[in-house]
Amino acid sequence: MESASTKASPSVSTSSAMLRKRTIAWSLETGLPASVHVRVGGKIFDLHKFPLVSKSGYFRKALLDSSSDVELPAAFPGGAEAFEMAVLCCYGSPLPFDPFNVAALRCAAHVLEMEADRPSSGGGGGVCERSDLYLNQVVLQSWDDTLIVLQKCRTLLPWAEDLLIVSRCVESLAFMACMEILDPDRSRNWPVAALHVLAGRNWSCETVKEMAGQDLWVKDLIALPFEFFKRIIGSLRRQGMKEKYVSPIVVFYANKWVLSRKTHNFWENTDERSGNNDANDKVSAILEGVLQLLPTGERASRVIPAEFYFSLLSRSMALRLSNESRTRLQDQVASLLHLAHIEDFLLPESSPYSIISTPEFQAMERIVSISISASKREACYSEGTPLSPNYTVAELWDRYLSQIAVDPKLEPGRFMELIEIIPMDDRETHDYLYRALNTFLMEHPRLTTEDKASVCKYLNCQKLSEEVCIEAVQNELMPLRLIVQALFVQQLHTHRAFKECSGSFRYINYGEFSGSISSSRGQVPVSQNLGESPFKQEPGEGEVAATGPPLGTLLKKEAASQRSEFTKADYESTSFRLQALEQELVSLKQSLRWQNVSKGSDHVAQKTESFRLFKSEGRSVAKKRNALGQAGSCIGSMSWATQRRYAGRVLKVFRRITLLGKGKSKTKKAASGLPTSSLPCRSKTLHEMYV
Repeated sequence: MESASTKASPSVSTSSAMLRKRTIAWSLETGLPASVHVRVGGKIFDLHKFPLVSKSGYFRKALLDSSSDVELPAAFPGGAEAFEMAVLCCYGSPLPFDPFNVAALRCAAHVLEMEADRPSSGGGGGVCERSDLYLNQVVLQSWDDTLIVLQKCRTLLPWAEDLLIVSRCVESLAFMACMEILDPDRSRNWPVAALHVLAGRNWSCETVKEMAGQDLWVKDLIALPFEFFKRIIGSLRRQGMKEKYVSPIVVFYANKWVLSRKTHNFWENTDERSGNNDANDKVSAILEGVLQLLPTGERASRVIPAEFYFSLLSRSMALRLSNESRTRLQDQVASLLHLAHIEDFLLPESSPYSIISTPEFQAMERIVSISISASKREACYSEGTPLSPNYTVAELWDRYLSQIAVDPKLEPGRFMELIEIIPMDDRETHDYLYRALNTFLMEHPRLTTEDKASVCKYLNCQKLSEEVCIEAVQNELMPLRLIVQALFVQQLHTHRAFKECSGSFRYINYGEFSGSISSSRGQVPVSQNLGESPFKQEPGEGEVAATGPPLGTLLKKEAASQRSEFTKADYESTSFRLQALEQELVSLKQSLRWQNVSKGSDHVAQKTESFRLFKSEGRSVAKKRNALGQAGSCIGSMSWATQRRYAGRVLKVFRRITLLGKGKSKTKKAASGLPTSSLPCRSKTLHEMYV
């Protein structure tokens, strides 16, 4: 664990005292003085020649020329402490192995060539062999001991790599981590559930840090140096750990070493500086490595929140990333753009220059362009199937433009280019585009009429919601042409709402007859009883009396004379005939409105006679004219309640027709006694039947 790496080795403090005792005892036993002087890292050791030559191939070569002074390399692994322990082994002392010194002792023994004992020494194996045995059978069986050894290997490179100490520790940690995931006693949803909780929220380093600390093994892994952490992640994937468990570990590591300001401040305050390896360089190196570990494309969207990538993007603005890494990060953000929120988009904190010239905005512009291009390619591969993420990206971009439009240095031409980044067809609604245009016009009051018209030409009023459309009609900043379009669309909205509220009230030829349609439809069901026509009045002066039975009577007579069952096709045919008759009545009403009644009375009488709608009962022409005039005024001034009543009456007519058609196949003969063969053909029009 992380705390274990801070402990001191119990053998380090005692190795120097033990070595002094052994050299003194050897001198007393053999009577030979310590004739060899070895310099290691600023310390000089007085040793005997025979123990060194018998155990170390390095000293056998160094002392061949009868020289008594030997200086070891400055980069001797483990320094003076590791050399002391190796020399103790030469004097026959038991090796003080522990997780803190075994790696250094193994590397020191390798440099001193202490692989095996000489036959004359009577030893039980070399230091290298016993060190490897201790590593495999003791250290690598424990999570904490393996972490300690791996941490100690940082100062033992490249010897620890060459001796496979690092590789053995990495594979052991990865194996134990996989076993931890498979533990039935632990929650299988963690740490996947932890990242799902963060989706849709602003990225908080402290919150993520607390989540990472819920499992100690994860906390230990993210505390490792990146060169070791990278190898462990690779081993986890090789050993079969699912990506949904691996990716969160990488996210936690990036949160600790890249996004956390505390870590950055710690590096800035440390005195350990060498050349260009300052805090930003360290973070840049880690970020570039993390980007290589993170999954890409669709695999990333399943586990990693989009907010994390936007946090990395924001952090990268202050770092010196390579072009390859910067492009990789922007491409990954573009693939997750449809999962983002407007709060994730980057905005410069403060800049004396134009917003569109800042690195933050340029990065966002490129990301949106990449996302749109990728969607077009996918649409081509999927045979033109529309992709819903485009709608989300278009909405996000329009909302982002509302924040960019406040820049007073933004030119109309450049603003139009930004609007054109998103194809017009990809905008499901133009509400947010309207907000952006309105903000731009407010912040640029000196625009000419031509500039306003050019900028607003992209706005489609038909894609505006009703509330925004009303606002556009009242907005004095908008061009006059746009206001007129918005007014027309608003009228369409009003008509659509009225049509939906009218229920079953029929609208025919709306474009031709405009507002008089509703009233004209109300002419047919005016009378309460179909057998009694409201137009049974004497013809007025200058008019010809209408002849023929009323429409209700004719419909009843037709239904009563039918002996076969009234099918669905017959009902639809009758309904169509009734609608055609109503249309002709509307035409008649218009003719009466625009023509001179005195000059056109004969024409009206002939037309009404051809339809045979009204009986000629000898009434006066003046009364007939008054009745028609009365009906015309009613058509033009029908209230909503009257229209509802008339619509209800029309529905009653159709219900009666339906009921009449539901009789048994064998019905009684009609009162008229007409045979079936005498019935008129149902394919004829009502006009032909009743002429």
